[in-house]
Amino acid sequence: MPHYRVLLAYDGTDFLGWQSQARGRTVQGALEEALALLSGETRIAVAAAGRTDSGVHALGQVVCFVLARHWEPEGLVRALNGTLPRDVRALVASLVAPDFHARRSALSKLYRYELDTAAIQLPTRRRYAAHAPFTLDRERVAAAAALFVGRHDFASLASAGSDVKTTERTVTRSHATFSGETLVYEVEADGFLRKMVRSMVGGLLAAGRGTVGVETLREALLARDRRTWPAPAPACGLCLVSVRYPGDDAR
Repeated sequence: MPHYRVLLAYDGTDFLGWQSQARGRTVQGALEEALALLSGETRIAVAAAGRTDSGVHALGQVVCFVLARHWEPEGLVRALNGTLPRDVRALVASLVAPDFHARRSALSKLYRYELDTAAIQLPTRRRYAAHAPFTLDRERVAAAAALFVGRHDFASLASAGSDVKTTERTVTRSHATFSGETLVYEVEADGFLRKMVRSMVGGLLAAGRGTVGVETLREALLARDRRTWPAPAPACGLCLVSVRYPGDDAR
């Protein structure tokens, strides 16, 4: 039976996240419904590289699944986009080996967070960028971002109720820049805990506003206690940009 890998993009605003739920609209649910219509089967199980939360977007989500019949990749993309809702799009499809898994085979994931700091946010930005009308100290923001690089226990940044085996992750890139009055934060790691990136941005904001010192953030990271860390930033500014796998061309 053919195994497929598909690159997805979606606007997460009107979804309750990636993972299917008993009630509510999810990206996984929309994709599995589309695949069931195309295949004539009751349900096609789909795995994703990242289980994005409610309101989080994606430009480079990767999914995998098995179909009973063969589809040419280009035809599968066209068929999916004719069936999926308009806020989800298949970009590229390919046949993969049976041992490929969108999450377990991934080497790293890259997320981007955008936050507007102007006094008034343009209404066209409200779905895709958070808003915090404060002046941020750029040097402190950069210093806070540097804290995350390397292998750390990120228990202080994890959402409550997580069932992961370990809260240790390796961050290979943590870079904060400013484009005009917009903070753009990019972070790449071998994996992320639930709400981890939003919590990272929450730390950057606290440091940038001066409400928490960078050294205090360092101590909070080492404490492995969620109560010591600033609140996470809103979901709307977060986007899964890309996922890297063995054999992929360099970005």
